This record gives sequence, structure tokens and C-alpha cells, in this order.
Amino acid sequence: MKELINSSVGRKMLVAVTGQFMVLFIIVHVLGNSTLFFGGLNAYALKLHSLPLLVWITRILMGSALAVHVIFSIQVTLENWTSNPDSYAMTKYQRSTFASRNMIWTGAVIGTFLVFHLLHFTFQVINPAFAASANMDALGRPDVTLMVISGFQHFVSSFIYIAAMIALALHLFHGIQSSFQTLGINSERAMPYVTKAGSVASIILFLGYIAIPVIILLGLLKGQ
Repeated sequence: MKELINSSVGRKMLVAVTGQFMVLFIIVHVLGNSTLFFGGLNAYALKLHSLPLLVWITRILMGSALAVHVIFSIQVTLENWTSNPDSYAMTKYQRSTFASRNMIWTGAVIGTFLVFHLLHFTFQVINPAFAASANMDALGRPDVTLMVISGFQHFVSSFIYIAAMIALALHLFHGIQSSFQTLGINSERAMPYVTKAGSVASIILFLGYIAIPVIILLGLLKGQ
């Protein structure tokens, strides 16, 4: 493990693996969120809270993966900035994309949003009058649906969320294909498919996440 951390290639592999792990979580999370459209969000949330061991194991694993991803991403980025001559950097800039050049900044936006998101929907200290823990639905369950809808009815909250999802889409747009390339799937035959798959996945996840605030802002989804 020490050799892995001390190696530039090893650090990039850790960034790749933790990134893919978090993509899996992002997929599961958007599927869970989609239960809102079918009136099942409160039941889904209650089921999760009935499995505290699973929830805490997931939190610990995700927190650890996030920490490793952030620390080594910053380290790798700083190493790239300091090791590349100006001429090489210009050549690389010409061949790169907007998403790849701004990974560190889209990551920073996502990290900042994550704090806001946890305060809003996990710790429920933002807009506390509509917190799920303070409101029960007709079946006596914490009303997560009310909390989400009331939160996204405010333009500022929805704008913050959508802006963060744009940053996430850009991050995934480059990050997915880059992670597979780092792990050795970089042949001329495979890479075009990996790149296209990563792009499609990024767009689908983006649309899946912004669908909730957009539909709520349009007044198409309202609380009970």
C-alpha cells in the first residue's frame, strides 16, 4: 500500500478506483431519488433508516473513498502543474477538452455542494420548518417528500443544485473515461467505446438528477 501511495501511477490508480466506486453510488442514489415520481420516496427513506448498519457502512466507505479521491486528485493535479513545461502544457491544452482542463474546479464545486446538500437533506438544518424529522406523512413516516419539494420550490436552492449537477456532469464526462484509461483499458479499439459510454452515462445521470428540481420548479410535482 505504501508503494502504491508513493508512486505517481499508484496515486492515479487510487483516484480512478475511488472515482468508479463513487459513480456506482451516484447511480444508486439517483435511482433512489426517482422514487419521488411514484410517491415512494418516504417508503424508500424509511426502509433505508431501518437498515442502520448498511447506511453507516455505506457512509464510512463513501467518506473514505471521497477523502482518498480528493487528496490524491489534488496531489496528482499539482504534480502535473509543476512538472509540465510550458510548451508541453500548450500542446496538451490544444488536445484536451474543457471538462478535462477543469477537473480540479468542477471537483471543488461538487465538494462545496456536497456540504450544502448534507446540511439540507441529511442534517436538515436548512429550511428546518419542512425537515422530514419535523413532519410526518399520512402514514406516520418522516415526510422526506415534503422536505424535498419545499426545498426545490425555492429558486435559489434549485439553481444551486442544477449548477452542481452541471459540474458533476462535466466531471464525469472526463472522469469516467479517464479512470478506465488509467486502469489499462486504453487500446485504440476500446477507448472510443469507453469515451462514448462515459459521455452517455454523464448525460443520463445529469438529466436524472436535474429532473426533480426542474419538475418541481415548473409546478408539476407538489406536496400532499
